[in-house]
Amino acid sequence: MARTPTRLTAPGADYAIHVVGEPRAPLRDFYYAVLRVPWSVTLAGISGGFLTVNALFAIGYVITGGIAHARPGSFADAFFFSVETMGTIGYGAMYPDSPAANVLMVVESITGLTLIALATGLVFAKFSRSTARLVFTERAVISPEGGLPALMFRIGNQRGNQLVDARIRVVMIRTEHLPEGGTFYRMLDLKLQREWALSLSRSWSVIHPIDIDSPFYGMTPELMAAQEVELQVLVVGLDDILMQTVHAQHRYFANQIVWGARHADVLSESPTGDLILDLRRFHEIEPTTPTEGFPYPQAARRVV
Repeated sequence: MARTPTRLTAPGADYAIHVVGEPRAPLRDFYYAVLRVPWSVTLAGISGGFLTVNALFAIGYVITGGIAHARPGSFADAFFFSVETMGTIGYGAMYPDSPAANVLMVVESITGLTLIALATGLVFAKFSRSTARLVFTERAVISPEGGLPALMFRIGNQRGNQLVDARIRVVMIRTEHLPEGGTFYRMLDLKLQREWALSLSRSWSVIHPIDIDSPFYGMTPELMAAQEVELQVLVVGLDDILMQTVHAQHRYFANQIVWGARHADVLSESPTGDLILDLRRFHEIEPTTPTEGFPYPQAARRVV
């Protein structure tokens, strides 16, 4: 499926993948959608659904009548009676006193039990879902590292916990035009200087040496843009508090890879010997000089 290059212009930009012709499973897709959306959306959806269902039953009570002590034709009284019925509150001021109203009350009771059970299950599943709170530097950089050019970016843990046995994988995706015609999106694994850590508590600098075997060897910013280069990053680790496996993903596009720069140091030592971690400089980058044998393109020497 083709990607639209114009969607990849700003840092942090992303693209959507639209699947056409795939059979849908509405209930299962809805379940996963609820787990993925923010809590505000979930709570607003549950509240809206609750009010909508009660409004529908209120219309039914207005049509059928038969609610004792309710004003004739009053939607407000019927709505409040519906809420009392579905919530099993039962104040007793209003109650059904006709066969039609009692039948509708039974239907609403069954519907309410089902909806409450579904909402409770969705909220519990969402609440108990373990997630990682990792932050990735806004831009990846290419700069000298140990005498050789290297692709680098930084990961930080925003929680006070540790990710035990944290492992990282980085894949380059680039567009290739085949001699036979057509377009192929090739995925290439990037070999990292270190692919795992005993624990990830605060920050981790990920380094990919650019040697002759690297997909970045001989690459230029213009070529990266032409090939729509994209980096996909996956971090997996064991949460030491919840004892569950969590993961985080991130993407870097060609316009988010800066040549001739490195990330600013965030670790320093105080006069008393304490270690200081300055997260305010987490995303900052600084210019560097080219490595001999691997000059940066003239157009890319300036840090933007």
